[in-house]
Amino acid sequence: MSAPSSDTILARMMALHPKIIDLTLDRVWRLLGDLGDPQDHMPPVIHIAGTNGKGSTLAMIRAGLEGAGLTAHAYTSPHLARFHERIRVAGSLISEPDLTAVLDECYAANGDVPITYFEITTCAALLAFSRTPADYTLLEVGLGGRLDATNVIPHPRLTVITPISIDHEQFLGDTLAAIAFEKAGILKRGVPCIVGPQPDEAMSVIERQAARVGAPLLANGQHWHVTQERGRLVYRDQSGLCDLPLPNLQGAHQVQNAGIAIAALRQLELGEAAWEAAVTRAEWPARMHRLTDGPLVEAVGAGELWLDGGHNAAAGQALGALMADLPKRPTWLICGMLNSKDISGFLRPLAEQAQGLVAVPIPGEPNSLPADAVAETARAVGFETQTAETVSAALAMIRQREPDARILICGSLYLAGSVLRENG
Repeated sequence: MSAPSSDTILARMMALHPKIIDLTLDRVWRLLGDLGDPQDHMPPVIHIAGTNGKGSTLAMIRAGLEGAGLTAHAYTSPHLARFHERIRVAGSLISEPDLTAVLDECYAANGDVPITYFEITTCAALLAFSRTPADYTLLEVGLGGRLDATNVIPHPRLTVITPISIDHEQFLGDTLAAIAFEKAGILKRGVPCIVGPQPDEAMSVIERQAARVGAPLLANGQHWHVTQERGRLVYRDQSGLCDLPLPNLQGAHQVQNAGIAIAALRQLELGEAAWEAAVTRAEWPARMHRLTDGPLVEAVGAGELWLDGGHNAAAGQALGALMADLPKRPTWLICGMLNSKDISGFLRPLAEQAQGLVAVPIPGEPNSLPADAVAETARAVGFETQTAETVSAALAMIRQREPDARILICGSLYLAGSVLRENG
């Protein structure tokens, strides 16, 4: 009888706890203790929280570390096409045999005791990281920070808080102050924290929490600055100025993310090779990502096909600004969203940049909004709308109407993952 695959074990893990999200650290501490506390045996940790830009910032820091000749483990979520994307061991996606082994070990150690899918798979990632040498470990918070399963590192090398905005209100609170308090829960005594651009309400909470725990802050606008000048990225801090190419990840918001990454790399005392690699070599799919081959690209013919997984108001604003800077072309959106998201907040900044929108359900996602509900909200913020059952059907509808259209598929990372799988 063959050993179970990682997909089989992951499916079993989904049944261990009735709630998908249940924020507490008790279950994680218990399982990590049973596994021999792997969190205490990993390379130095850079822990990253925030609402927007966590993944892009992590990708830039990782590119910078690798540009300096160093290796890094990385843990991110959610995945797009395959679970393996969440766990990168010493620079490479975890192999199927290694993933199966750590998942099986965690499942056996946990037994039938309740634990969420994210918690047990986070433990599996930490276990994998504890067994392979690397120079650093990059951990992206899943949700919030204070009670997130990744918040088990007593003394990370560095913490990072990217821009905070309203999202996941049902779990983190419905004000910026409440959400910032949860994000600031990753701060640790004596551990420097790089802080990206923040609304005043969020920054006040971060500063108060930093003072309470004794965490030095290196904050955008106070200790470092980043701007776009004459087609270059210019970073300044008390140690001097860096004149660098613009990020290869598209959008003005990526300049801010690059500033955070450079501040982190400078705090680690890494030099110009690291800074330049951070902005020129980072890869982060489904963040204003132009698809250039595959069956869905072929289906749009002479048109352009773009993909983005942003899903909150801040992401909508960033996307709207980026689209406004692109060469003018008839533009349509294909949008699917979860029922927990602020659809109008996401879509409103995009309404002036597109001729219309085709709403779709997210395949295989029980929390997907019906296409009719997305379309209704899109109409209310100014879109001409249609609905389709699938992305392929939506592409055909748009191509029939605008053969040369720029098409952006957006609204959810889950939709983006489905598109990447379908596009091969």
